[in-house]
Amino acid sequence: MKTISSVVENYIKTKPFLQSALAQGIINLTSLSRIIGPEIEDQLGKEVRSGAVVMALKRLSTDMEFRATHKILKVLKNIGEITVRSSLTDYTFLLSDTILNSQANLLNEVNKNKDAFYTSSRGVNETNIVVSNSQNSVVESMFREEKMTQKVEDLASITVKLPEENVVIPGIYYFIFQRLAWEGIILHEVISTTNEFTIIVGEAQIDKAFKVIKDLKNL
Repeated sequence: MKTISSVVENYIKTKPFLQSALAQGIINLTSLSRIIGPEIEDQLGKEVRSGAVVMALKRLSTDMEFRATHKILKVLKNIGEITVRSSLTDYTFLLSDTILNSQANLLNEVNKNKDAFYTSSRGVNETNIVVSNSQNSVVESMFREEKMTQKVEDLASITVKLPEENVVIPGIYYFIFQRLAWEGIILHEVISTTNEFTIIVGEAQIDKAFKVIKDLKNL
C-alpha cells in the first residue's frame, strides 16, 4: 500500500538535484511540500496535509541514503593536486583497422616533447584524441587516412587527483558533475583512471570550472 512517506521518497529519488539539496539542508521544507503536494495527492488519490509531507521530507533528509552525501563530502575535502592545461584540441575519429597504428605513431612523436598534452579514449565506434595545439599538424598528418568526424579547438583541461577512498564511496563522480552542471559547464570529454579524472572544457569556461572543483574542498 502506498504511504505518504513512500510516495515522497520515490518522488525525490527522481529529482537528483533536489535530492542533493535536501541532503544538504538548503531547502525550505514547507515551501517544497506546497510545490510537490499536488503530485503526491495525485499518486495517493486523496488529499494530503502539507504538514504530513513536511514530516516525510524531514525523515527522508536524515535517512541513510542521504547520509551518504556526508561520506562524499569527506572524500572531496581531501582532493589532491589540481592541474590545468590550456590550448588544447579535441579530435574524433571513426574506428578503423589502421587507427591503432596511427595512434602508436602519434605517441612516439608526442613522447619527444615532454611538455605536450595527450590523452585518448576509445568507444565502440569512435575514438577521441586530445592534444596540445602544437601537436595539431602532427595529428592531422598521421591520421590523414582516417575518418575525422569532429575537431574542437580552444579547449582546456582540469586533472584532479582523488583520495584512494573514491573507489569505495558511491556517488563521487555524480556529485562533482552535478556541481559542474549547476554552473552550466559543458564537458567535452571526461577521462578517468583509478584515482584521477580529467575533464575537457572550453577555454572560456575554464576559470569557472576550476573554481567549482576547488570549492568542493570547502563544502
